[in-house]
Amino acid sequence: MNNAEFVKKKSIDIYFRKYFGILLLIFLTIIFWLIFKIISPNNFGTPGRLLSYFQSSLIYAVGGCGLYFIVAMGLWDFSIGANLVLSSILACYFSQHYGYLGLILAPIVSGTLIGLLNGIVYINFHIPSMIVTVGLSLIYESLSVFATQGQEQILGPNYRAFGMYPYNVILAICAFIFVSLVIKYTKMGTYMYAIGSNEYLAKNMGVNVNRFKVLSFVICGFLVGIMSILNISYGTSMTAASGMSSMSMNFTPLMGTFFGMSFRKYGTPVIAIIIGEFIISLIFNGFVAIGAPTTIQNVVTGIALLLIVTITTKPVKGIVVK
Repeated sequence: MNNAEFVKKKSIDIYFRKYFGILLLIFLTIIFWLIFKIISPNNFGTPGRLLSYFQSSLIYAVGGCGLYFIVAMGLWDFSIGANLVLSSILACYFSQHYGYLGLILAPIVSGTLIGLLNGIVYINFHIPSMIVTVGLSLIYESLSVFATQGQEQILGPNYRAFGMYPYNVILAICAFIFVSLVIKYTKMGTYMYAIGSNEYLAKNMGVNVNRFKVLSFVICGFLVGIMSILNISYGTSMTAASGMSSMSMNFTPLMGTFFGMSFRKYGTPVIAIIIGEFIISLIFNGFVAIGAPTTIQNVVTGIALLLIVTITTKPVKGIVVK
């Protein structure tokens, strides 16, 4: 086989794997939709409701894309819930004074600065990222309480365009395009996988590991800022969090990130996160439709996620599981 034939065969294999991954995700979506549609035909899965499910899933998909940069490096960020709360509160406040300019810039700047602070503290204190971000989330929660004095913040009715079609979809697509370009065409996209695979080898090859780790937190914070715009525009209000109550907001975006990691081998992490969050939304709303208790919803959702990750992740013999 000459070089031209080899390159052609390799290209065909890549495209086949890519579309196989997408088709597998679509198949999983149809399966979950059918299950709940059969159980509750009148309360679940109508075209209007599916559109609503997709609209809410876009919010978490943006956050999941941000977390992807963290998790791909073998790190964790459990402060995105507190970041989301604080950035959403700032979006409400600055929209009152500067309109849409404040609504957009305030949460993006806030989210990015929080991401930068997370990365700097993690690098300089040499503490595991999970502990760093949990500790910092308490500080961010305190700031949100201080800023609002415990009062609910409501976004003005004149500034809720990003909570509706087509503006929420346009903003989310811009975020997804940004993530795809960074992963595919920048050093960040290349080095995050190298660091996640073998940090010491990457460092020996001349990669500035600390700089790219900080950059991963910054990108995550930037995308949480965009997530905040979508979230406050869709939900229209935000209450300050305290006592680590924001921690529950971390897990829905994280589940989308797991989809991205599981389907990374197909070369479609961003698409996997988007469809994965839609699947999670289907599951959540499916249990609501059938009137299942919240505890049962959490148990079955967790089991479904574990099964999906197990089925789509090929174990490597001898690998150390962290």
